[in-house]
This record gives sequence, C-alpha cells and structure tokens, in this order.
Amino acid sequence: MRAVLLKGSMAVLLAVSLLFVLAWFLQRRVIYFPERAAPPLPDAVREAVLRTADGLELAAWLVAPPPGAPDHRIAVLVTHGNGGDRSGRLPLARALADRGLTTLLLDYRGYGGNPGEPTEEGLARDADAARAYLLGEAGFAADRLIYFGESLGAAVAAGLAVRHPPAGLLLRSPFTDLAAAGRFHYPFLPVRALLRDRYPVSEPVSRISVPTTVLYGTADTVVPPEQSAAVAAAVARPAQVIVVPGAGHNDRLWLDGPEVLAAVEARRPPPR
Repeated sequence: MRAVLLKGSMAVLLAVSLLFVLAWFLQRRVIYFPERAAPPLPDAVREAVLRTADGLELAAWLVAPPPGAPDHRIAVLVTHGNGGDRSGRLPLARALADRGLTTLLLDYRGYGGNPGEPTEEGLARDADAARAYLLGEAGFAADRLIYFGESLGAAVAAGLAVRHPPAGLLLRSPFTDLAAAGRFHYPFLPVRALLRDRYPVSEPVSRISVPTTVLYGTADTVVPPEQSAAVAAAVARPAQVIVVPGAGHNDRLWLDGPEVLAAVEARRPPPR
C-alpha cells in the first residue's frame, strides 16, 4: 500500500514539475500574440525605420497631419498591446493627425514583419529606438513628445517615461504588473514565480512626475478595472482618470472615441 501511495505521489510530482517546465518555456506564447506578416503601407502614411541598440531594424508608421489640418509640432508615440500589429491602430493615428498631432505607430520586434522575438527587454529597446527616431530623423523636440501606451504597451510606455520623461503620458487599460494580470487569468499557477517578463506599471509611474492620464473601461475582462485604478493611484503626481462605463478591453472607442482623443489633446504641451 505504501509503495502504491509513493508511486502515486511521484506521478503527481512529475506531472506538476512538467507543468511548471512547460509554463516556463512556453509562457511567451500566451503573452505575445503578434501578427507576423508586414501590413501593406496605407496612403498618406510614411514608413519609418527604427534602429535598436541590439542591431535590429524595425518598420513603423509615421502619420503626419494632412494638408489643411493644423500642425502643432507634437508627436504621439503609440506603444500598442500584446496583439496584432500597427495597422490595427491606424484609426487612432489618423484621428490624432487630423487634430495636428503627428503619430508614430511602433511595431515591436516579431510584430508586423519585423525581425526578432518579443521580450520585455527587447520591447524596451524598441521603444527607445522609436523615441530616437522622433528626435532624430523626424525632428521633434524631446519636450514635444507624448507617450500613449495601451494594455501591455502601457508598461512599455511607463518604462520609457522613466528613462526619458515625455511632455505627457497616457496609459490605456494598464495592469499593475504582468504577474497581477496573469494571476487573474491563471489563478491555479504560481504566476509571479514563473514569469520571465515582468512589465511593472505601478512601480515606474510612482517615480515619474510628468502629467499622466489613465483610461479604462468598467467592463474590461482582460485587465480588471481595479488594476487600472490602482495604477492611477500609484502615479507620483495626481493623475487624470477617465473611466468609460460599459467599455471592454478592445472596444473601438479606444481607437478614435471622443474620450480618447480629448484625453490626448489635454496632454498637449502649450505652444511655444
């Protein structure tokens, strides 16, 4: 009987160990959902080439104000979430450009035809390269940049804001950190112990004093609204908080809805 119990315990231990090994090595497949193919370049959009510190060349899209629109000489750097590619954020870029804000749609490594594989360190380098492009080839001043991060991209934008403070920061549907979001979806796993990519948001925003806006919906089933509220509470200076009743995580309003566009315009630095 004791031998049978011992064999059973060993089998359970082996199964649990195998589960943890798989979770360690395969976890990035449930974190990142890139669209791998390069999207076709739309009309009136300029393709930008970003050069990262580790030698990658990444394609991004620069959307400038169209003829007849004002040009405030302000650039919005958009760091998107963990799925899709830059083409999905084109309505946001066009709406902002119509309001005089040049918009750079960053695609990370491994997304949208770009080389490499996404990791936390890699995405930070990609964001640094995007900012360097705006300061260099695009010709914007450092104090005329706004960062707009959505979901996982909110962590990318928050980290960039610590390294290089912008004129304004917007975080849409942020989690407090990736482990907290992971525990919400995988409560049966020791997510914090297993995670290779951490993506903190609450901690870095507690160290920056730039004007910050946090936006989220009350019906978000991907990132709990409570986590976004906790991020807003952690911001070093009082954050503007915009809560959209009934809005989910991927609703169209987050691209070109009036709440979002007004929030970005409110973060515009004053004219020189």
